[in-house]
Amino acid sequence: MPSSSLICSLWLPVRYFCSRFAPQSVWVLAPVCWRSDLVQEAALQALKRKKRYEKQLSQIDGTLSTIEFQREALENSHTNTEVLKNMGYAAQAMKKVHENMDLNKIDDLMQDITEQQDVAQEISDAISNRAAFADEFDEDELMAELEELEQEELNKGMRDVRLPSVPSTSLPSRPASTRKRAEDEDEMKQLAAWAS
Repeated sequence: MPSSSLICSLWLPVRYFCSRFAPQSVWVLAPVCWRSDLVQEAALQALKRKKRYEKQLSQIDGTLSTIEFQREALENSHTNTEVLKNMGYAAQAMKKVHENMDLNKIDDLMQDITEQQDVAQEISDAISNRAAFADEFDEDELMAELEELEQEELNKGMRDVRLPSVPSTSLPSRPASTRKRAEDEDEMKQLAAWAS
């Protein structure tokens, strides 16, 4: 067994890990001391280092967040500037276009267009109406003449029709349709009597 005055007799690998600064584990040779107070002091130093690294890590995170917020603010202000500049260009362009326009001239132009559309409609109506020679005849006279022609044609057809001869036998005293009606009435009376 080694003596207590011996500070370090062996060097053993100790795993050292810091998630932010080194993405992988790093093996460091650390002395293994046999004295418990030295071991405690080494552990205390390792904890202090760990706390310092954690504090640095939180400071770096805060700095990165501040930089990211500033970057976003700059992008937004740049976008707003571009939008405002383009709106100014659009306003100038509209003003330039409207310089040559007079509201009275526009009203006169619209009235001219309306008048020309009315003239075009009148021309279209005149073209699409029945020809003037069709209005020379009276509609009632034409209808009367047509009826006369139809009647003459009907009379000619009736002259050539041969009617059947009258039967020589006497007809029954009561027609069949009247008999059928009487039978139906009798059946209705029987049905009403049965239902009540």
